[in-house]
Amino acid sequence: MADTSLLKNFNATCGGGLVLNKDVYDMQPGEALQLVNFEPSTEGGYRRLNGTTKYNSTIVPQVTSAADRVQMSAIFNDKIIAARGGSVYYGGTSGAWTSLATSQGANLTYDFDKFNFNGTSKIIIATGEAAAFTVDTSFNVDVINGSTGGTAPTNPKFVKTFANHVFYGGMSNSTHSILFSAPFSEDEHRSAQGGGEIRVGDVVTGLKVFRDELFIFCQRKIYKLTGTTTLTFALAEVAKNVGTIANHSIQEIGGDLIFLAADGLRTIAGTERIGDVELGTISKQVQERINEITYDNVTATVVRNKSQYRLFYPKDSGLETTSKGLLAVIKTNPNSGQLGFEFADIKGLRVSSCDSDYINNIETIVHGGYDGYIYLQESGNVFTTSSATNSIDATYRSPDMAMGDAGIRKSMDRININWEPEGIVSSSLFVRYNYDDINTPQPTVISLESSGSGAYFGTGLFGTAAYGQGDLPITRESVEGSGFAVALKITDTSTNAPFAIKGFQLEFTPGGRR
Repeated sequence: MADTSLLKNFNATCGGGLVLNKDVYDMQPGEALQLVNFEPSTEGGYRRLNGTTKYNSTIVPQVTSAADRVQMSAIFNDKIIAARGGSVYYGGTSGAWTSLATSQGANLTYDFDKFNFNGTSKIIIATGEAAAFTVDTSFNVDVINGSTGGTAPTNPKFVKTFANHVFYGGMSNSTHSILFSAPFSEDEHRSAQGGGEIRVGDVVTGLKVFRDELFIFCQRKIYKLTGTTTLTFALAEVAKNVGTIANHSIQEIGGDLIFLAADGLRTIAGTERIGDVELGTISKQVQERINEITYDNVTATVVRNKSQYRLFYPKDSGLETTSKGLLAVIKTNPNSGQLGFEFADIKGLRVSSCDSDYINNIETIVHGGYDGYIYLQESGNVFTTSSATNSIDATYRSPDMAMGDAGIRKSMDRININWEPEGIVSSSLFVRYNYDDINTPQPTVISLESSGSGAYFGTGLFGTAAYGQGDLPITRESVEGSGFAVALKITDTSTNAPFAIKGFQLEFTPGGRR
């Protein structure tokens, strides 16, 4: 019988997300050096992402000969409104797309908002190169051209409804102003009827309503507007030297606003300080990823039931397999009790526009692709494209763990992995010693297999014993090799159902000091 008197255990719970800004000695065992297509779960651990499927098998039409991306995808009245090639369409889950508007221009920014002033739900759409227009639940179009009264905004880029007014920004002839309609009217703009203009001290780059206030984002400033009429509207400066250059990055999540600034992702905290709003930078741990963003086609959405923010920044010349995104999950730190964000990489989704809302009372996340189709996120077990289905290539790599003393060699005896399969799993485990040192013998890959009701390692170098019946963690005996530090890497390139990695236990025998 083997002598187990010197055997030590090292336990780690997966949590903290992708961390790229720490020295290897400062990382916590549950954090990740690589976390691709795994989402930090609000229930703990890292769960492989769900897939995508086509919303409609018919491509969104285009009026130009070039292959245009889907420039807008919005959920409205249980259908999708999509823009492509200078035209706007609506459609359901099957059948052809029906035209709503044409000749919207070439360099489109598409912004939209959903509202109900007089008992009829509408969506208002701005393109930046044509007049804004509304669509009602019967999919009738009404162009905002000043026919009711006053002068309509000239080709606004941004549009939001606030306090029963429609607010516009990004007009080429009024870059430092926001214009607003009369109350309960989209096309009445006369000051005598309650319309007007508010000037701000910088170029407007985005609008967002949050907690009964209209936040006006500029290139280097942020303002908020309070009140309900021209008599009570009050403008206050929220921040200097901070703004956004990506309107579509502004999303509400967890009782806060998150947006992409020039220096990274920031939030406007929901709790106000005296005379101001607290601003916090949240993306320091993934600043490497922020530095990759070109800001050309940034778009974002939220998955509410997962407290999740998804930011996509694909390049026009990229491919689905290499396109990138960043996922952030708001979670409560179990130690401090404070809310914070955990990050992961998304790879393989080439997203040009997106939206999240409810269809038949079910939260639905849709995106438009560079291939002209509309897709459902959180659907299936593969990433679907116009011509293929691709596996969700997922990777988790732990930090290099010295397990208390980087100067003592550890001989590995056993690895126990706690995971939650949701079906059949076929993944790979790599054990890496001494920071992937090429001069250190590295074990061959271990196959991880699961039937869903219990889990086991496949046969191979490390033996043949099977464990993990019921809810027990996966266990493997006779782990070979030694090193001063050890890391675990799990990869999945299958088309199987998701699974979650909750944590792991390393059993080892301490050796001599170097």
